[in-house]
Amino acid sequence: MNLLMQPLQAPGTIGAADAHRLTEPALRELTYILFDRDDRSRLHGVWRDLIAHESFHHQPGLSAQERTTLSYARLQQINAALDDPRELTLDLRKLAGLHEWTGFLDGGLCTLESIHYNLFLGSLLDHQAPTGRRDLTDYTSMRRTGTFLCTELEHGNDAALLETTATYDSATGGFVLHTPNPGAQKFMPNTSTTGGPKSALVAARLVTDGQDQGVCLFLTPLSDEFGHLPGIHVRRLPARPATPVDHCVTAFDQVRLPREALLEGPHGRLDANGTLVSGLGNPRRRFLQTISRVTTGKLCMSAGTLGMARAALAIAVRHSHSRLIAGAKAGLRIPIANHRSHHSRLLGSLATAYAMTFLHRSVVDRWMDHAPEDREEIERLVAISKGWITWQARAIAIECRERCGAHGLFSHNGLSDLTSNIEGGITAEGDNLVIWVKAASEMVFGHVVDRTGHDPDAAEERSLEDLSYLRELYAHVEAIWQDRARAAMRQGRRGDPLARWNSASASGLEMVAAHARLQAADAFLAAIESAAEPRARLLLEDLCRLFLLQELSRHTGDLLSEGRLTPGHVRGLPAAVDRIIGNLAPHLALLAEAFDLPEEYLKSVPIAQGRHAVGLDEFLSRDTDHDVWAPQASPDPGPGEHEHTPVPTLS
Repeated sequence: MNLLMQPLQAPGTIGAADAHRLTEPALRELTYILFDRDDRSRLHGVWRDLIAHESFHHQPGLSAQERTTLSYARLQQINAALDDPRELTLDLRKLAGLHEWTGFLDGGLCTLESIHYNLFLGSLLDHQAPTGRRDLTDYTSMRRTGTFLCTELEHGNDAALLETTATYDSATGGFVLHTPNPGAQKFMPNTSTTGGPKSALVAARLVTDGQDQGVCLFLTPLSDEFGHLPGIHVRRLPARPATPVDHCVTAFDQVRLPREALLEGPHGRLDANGTLVSGLGNPRRRFLQTISRVTTGKLCMSAGTLGMARAALAIAVRHSHSRLIAGAKAGLRIPIANHRSHHSRLLGSLATAYAMTFLHRSVVDRWMDHAPEDREEIERLVAISKGWITWQARAIAIECRERCGAHGLFSHNGLSDLTSNIEGGITAEGDNLVIWVKAASEMVFGHVVDRTGHDPDAAEERSLEDLSYLRELYAHVEAIWQDRARAAMRQGRRGDPLARWNSASASGLEMVAAHARLQAADAFLAAIESAAEPRARLLLEDLCRLFLLQELSRHTGDLLSEGRLTPGHVRGLPAAVDRIIGNLAPHLALLAEAFDLPEEYLKSVPIAQGRHAVGLDEFLSRDTDHDVWAPQASPDPGPGEHEHTPVPTLS
């Protein structure tokens, strides 16, 4: 018997998922590979166990202020569970894992932990002097919450042009922090008094002796238990959709800071005379070194949206097995998952989610282990991956919400907020399109595309089942778009750099997209090679085929014209995709169950348990004095009528 066609288990109940995980080898192997193998417990298990606690369960129906307050309370819970918050901040793999496991249950918490641990505490640790180390106890104990103020109302992706100033005062040795105009107000930091006293790292232009020395970071107390400190002006921004955070605009009116407020390092220090000493002569390079935590922030934000995509799929797949509709025969009801029109979309999203996960693991490893000479290339890969992962997460969340119908629109079912939360990740740490445009401009001539591969004359002999062939095809897609971008640049109007780039940018962005998918494919193929359990390996191979084929379908014309595909390949592509979906369909539930969401969390999401009516009644009765509605007893069902149908197993 084909390993992929073996039944998983007899029908049971959804609640049997954790017990089944202990006895199903393929499921264990998939979860093991998805979640960092032997490091699973340290990087993921600790957070999975934490969010299984009732205090982290889905809590719909709260006001915006209540949700924000809850996010800060949960941040305190996380901090209390840590042996040493500094260890978390310096361990990117574990920090990214925190975002994966908390983002889907509380998008506000995901934002707050990224700001406090990565941007704020991480920057402080990165700038610690060898002697006279800064006391961080207030922040590691969370007596004070940290925030990060970089973006201004009129300066976002052009952060090197920030206008907030920190003027060196030679008489005191300190600085005067000031917002010179309305456009220089800091935009969107969480600077309200919600969550208790706060301090910030403020990006401001260091001015010494009337000379602009570029942007540096300054540690600035914002509030205490009585409110905002003198000279700190904070106004809340209007509410945004989904999980709210206390976003504000913040201004400084001649706020005095001590000498130690300046974060210093090899990239720049002030000597005893107030003169800037730096090994980097370029102010922009100093600024980028100062805010280097933004790169790790991209990995944290993409991790958060990755977790959201996987949670959306886990909920939607369970719903698809418990939602019963009319079958082909009178009186027959079947799960909506039985329909190819339904499960094919979920399987396509699952294939992408697996690819996203493996890509993220690979990029985190490369960032953690890179050599100094490779930093620029790896930083670009981090930015590209963040764009691709967050965009794919949004598409998956939208697909899953739609597959759950009207029930997916309501917050108590855990899906409706995910898309808006993912939107925040798309924009945070650099708007996706802008960072992709930057990557494209560097890669048109500065990136070596993989142009190795098969002989076009041998295309007739290759099969769409061959993963190495599919990988070669996508490498060629990247080469095609790089060639087009190069040609457009060379043929563009001389003397007008913007016009030349405008003519090449569309092709350059397609090249970046192809590069992202190729990197994801390589990470997927590496994961397949590591699979030891036979059925898990076969499932991963088919998922990878599905991922590559659905991505390649947009490029068949180019590949056909270049002889990389034959007319027979193009005609056979839909059937090849359908064949793979047919192989995977019986394993839809297992593939989603491998995402390992705690059963305690899923039980708080009604449609993940097949509890559509009861779940809604429970939610509606929370704020009323009425009992949950229940129908009067009815006669025994007659011919053609049915009592409650047990929820089919998802394992």
